[in-house]
Amino acid sequence: MDNKLTEKIIGAAIEVHRTLGPGLLESAYQECLLYELRQLGLKVEKEKALPIIFKEIKLDHGYRIDLLVEDQVVIELKTVEAFTEVHSAQVLTYLKLGNYPLGLLINFHTKLLKNGIKRFINSTKNSL
Repeated sequence: MDNKLTEKIIGAAIEVHRTLGPGLLESAYQECLLYELRQLGLKVEKEKALPIIFKEIKLDHGYRIDLLVEDQVVIELKTVEAFTEVHSAQVLTYLKLGNYPLGLLINFHTKLLKNGIKRFINSTKNSL
């Protein structure tokens, strides 16, 4: 896994949180983090569509990844009191469906952002 890439992402998220603080809408943090990551020269896709494929059926209106960095790291942003199992399951599902290696769940509704970050590794990633 690319630890340097996740370090850059987490550093950018901390900068956004340090500047804005908690209490804003998720969309505000998403736009600011998108800006910070692009300032670092990273390729970032916002609201990336993630279709669901079930046997021969493709559902294009599947899900949307908040941010996808360098076609490798799924970032799911939250502004919640605490993470739930559903939040973790959501990230793990995105990793599996998109065959992405790594995910970050970031909760901007915390006093210290480091307490609002969970890292996920796709243990089922297929080698293509």
